[in-house]
Amino acid sequence: MAGLPSASRARSASPGSPAALDGSFPLSPLGGLMGAQAVLGLLVWSLIAATTYHLHAAYGWVMFVSLFFWILTLLFFMVYLLQLHQKYYMIPWPLVLMIYNAVATVLYITAFVTCAAAVQPTSWRQWDYNRRAAASFFACVTMITYGVSTFFSFRAWKGLGSNAATNQVSDHA
Repeated sequence: MAGLPSASRARSASPGSPAALDGSFPLSPLGGLMGAQAVLGLLVWSLIAATTYHLHAAYGWVMFVSLFFWILTLLFFMVYLLQLHQKYYMIPWPLVLMIYNAVATVLYITAFVTCAAAVQPTSWRQWDYNRRAAASFFACVTMITYGVSTFFSFRAWKGLGSNAATNQVSDHA
């Protein structure tokens, strides 16, 4: 370590070093999409939770999908915000993120269709009709954001839009 320049020591994250906060991450496209997914996912599960979802089995699935992916999105956001993806460089983070986003997109498609199909237009007098309809709308928007994230994470995994040679070179000494 004595022969390494100080910039290399600061850039490399060894397993024993503390996590550093990346203030520019929330402003990046990945950070912005993850933030949007967290907010939209929170809206979906809180709107469903404010209804009598336990009386309808379909809303249980929507609640599971939205809450599960909301928690995982917050965990991934913290991993990237604290730059833990650089600390644990042996994990293929672009591939993991692409698979996560693809699975989230597919399951949010099922949750959106389930939620939208369970909203009955003849039940507009029920007090929770508007919440269920809003949850369907936000599930659709959340599904779209996960789809966009899948596209961008696929491009990052394949190294499209940048020099692939520079993506493979890293200083982990």
